[in-house]
Amino acid sequence: MKYWKYYLFALLVIAIDQLSKWAVHTYMQPGMPGEIPLIGDWFKLHYTLNPGMAFGVELPPPYGKVILTLFRLLAVTGIGYYIYKLWKSGAPRGLIWCIAAILGGAIGNLVDSIFYGIVYNNAPFGAPTPWLHGQVIDMLYLDLYEGFLPASWPLVGNMHLSLWPIFNIADSAIFLGVVFILLNQGKFFKHHEDVQHLAREPHEPTTPRQDAAEAV
Repeated sequence: MKYWKYYLFALLVIAIDQLSKWAVHTYMQPGMPGEIPLIGDWFKLHYTLNPGMAFGVELPPPYGKVILTLFRLLAVTGIGYYIYKLWKSGAPRGLIWCIAAILGGAIGNLVDSIFYGIVYNNAPFGAPTPWLHGQVIDMLYLDLYEGFLPASWPLVGNMHLSLWPIFNIADSAIFLGVVFILLNQGKFFKHHEDVQHLAREPHEPTTPRQDAAEAV
């Protein structure tokens, strides 16, 4: 299967991500009324829409979303080619699997942006077109902490802190891919350092007699 197995893995990530979003949209109510506890009060299913990038960051309307979606399209094209380039250069398989997970997650959220304004009619009010204006469906809710930090803590004492990220399967694939690359960067990128070292290493000149001996 050569390098195609990595693209198939990315396709599996996309399929799981899209199936989970379909199930949430079909069977759950948005917001707190449809919230489903999974592990106590700190890990829940919570149907919400993300109109922009990570943490709800948005580009200025009316065409900021189009620019963001087109940028994502260029990014996934580059990542897809990078997987082939890594495979061709003999890069560690673990690194390529991580990049494939990132590719699958990026495409999963890109599908939302391109099509969900039409498929699920969730484009923001006032969008110039539902195409390329779909909102990403998030549902994994980690309700970790919300409150004021202890007054005795230097610099951040009495500061209000909210730790309650809401994300999806695609975000998880991207996050895990990046984390595994960071944790294994010494092993993953040693291959490239060795190749660069060999490329820079000067070759000793050989005599005609040595050349003839090597030819034999």
